[in-house]
Amino acid sequence: MKQIRIIIVEDDRDLLENMVEYLTLLGYEVTGAASAGEFYYHLSQQTYLLAVLDIGLPDQSGLVLAEYVRKNTSMWIIMLTARSTLDDKLAGLKCGADFYLVKPVDCSELAATIANLAARLDEMPEVVEQELLREAATLALWKLERKGWRLTPPQGDSIKLTSKEFEFLASLSSRSNTIVARQDIMKILDYPSTEQASHALESMIYRLRKKIEEAGCEFPVKTSHGEGYCLSADIISI
Repeated sequence: MKQIRIIIVEDDRDLLENMVEYLTLLGYEVTGAASAGEFYYHLSQQTYLLAVLDIGLPDQSGLVLAEYVRKNTSMWIIMLTARSTLDDKLAGLKCGADFYLVKPVDCSELAATIANLAARLDEMPEVVEQELLREAATLALWKLERKGWRLTPPQGDSIKLTSKEFEFLASLSSRSNTIVARQDIMKILDYPSTEQASHALESMIYRLRKKIEEAGCEFPVKTSHGEGYCLSADIISI
């Protein structure tokens, strides 16, 4: 059996540790993550061939993670969740899951499911396997570091931010794939609802754009005119 590198995302730390330990003893290379943020961080540092995703995570739904994995990689996906209705299962499968396991699940059942996938990997031509690894390696994530108020692009040096710039990006990263209304941004940044404050927000965003572009990076924020702002790249907060 070819070596399979697995990442498990589960916010129940006891269950996470048990699964990581059990699968490691079986010879798999396993990484555990207790949140979506940890998942994105590990994904930016390492390549994986399989993701085991819990749906009910504290910072982002596992369904969103599944959509991201399916859109950006060729990794296999196992959904592991307490949600057992038909609608829940269909939602998981529509997001790209290969298998859907319902808690409580025994580690041996999870291992048997992974072994099924491993058998497929053994039958996979080497060129296809290398393509999977290449795709995973091309994942590019920005990192928003609360300590020191820094933004680190996928490639290049970190960019020092002001407190307003940091909170602006943090407000968008916490609402992935969602347009954040301009008025909500102003409340988050503690701007009053005045025309002068609106201009101040625009000036802050202009300076941030210039700072990032001068660092040789494309500005990772899109303006939805008349509505607000959203990310155009994946940013994780760490």
